[in-house]
Amino acid sequence: MEGKARFIFPVLMAGVMAFLMTGLVTWLNLGLPADFVLRWLHAFAIAWPAAAGAAFIAIPLARRATARIVKFLDGVG
Repeated sequence: MEGKARFIFPVLMAGVMAFLMTGLVTWLNLGLPADFVLRWLHAFAIAWPAAAGAAFIAIPLARRATARIVKFLDGVG
């Protein structure tokens, strides 16, 4: 990935993942109280920046690991 996409992709991917995971965990922990959406959005607002930071570290590592696995599988198959 080149240019601006290198920075935009991890932020968007982290946003989607944080949105889904905070919704699930909030629901698992609280059920569906009257203030569910407010609590979910609060958790999401904290999680998204943390997830974006983690994505900038994790994506290059995952790419390298994927390349190694594919190379190994291609060598075996």
